[in-house]
Amino acid sequence: MTRQLAIGLVAHDDKKADLVAWAKANAAFLEKSILYGTGTTGGRVLEALPQLQLTRLKSGPLGGDQQLGAMIAEGRLDILIFFVDPLSPQPHDVDVKALIRLATLADIPFACNPATATLVVKGLG
Repeated sequence: MTRQLAIGLVAHDDKKADLVAWAKANAAFLEKSILYGTGTTGGRVLEALPQLQLTRLKSGPLGGDQQLGAMIAEGRLDILIFFVDPLSPQPHDVDVKALIRLATLADIPFACNPATATLVVKGLG
């Protein structure tokens, strides 16, 4: 039996709709995985795809990014899908950078846009 992948889902405000659209297009893959989403992002994904096994964490600025970072540090997250908005300033930019740093250090697949996320899914599919 193959172990289920643990995937973190995060999106900046202006990218949440893109993440939901991507999740819908990749629902068959996500249904086989254990998902963790930061507050609003996780809620939006669950609203669109209630069949997913998704645990909502705190909102990113309220600690959700750090919760995902802890999961990465503990080896409990296999993939991070974080749709980043490069055009909007983020008040919790330090947390975002720390999360990206941990994903890089842990050498887990990290997708910051739909094209990369799709390549990750196709590579694992």
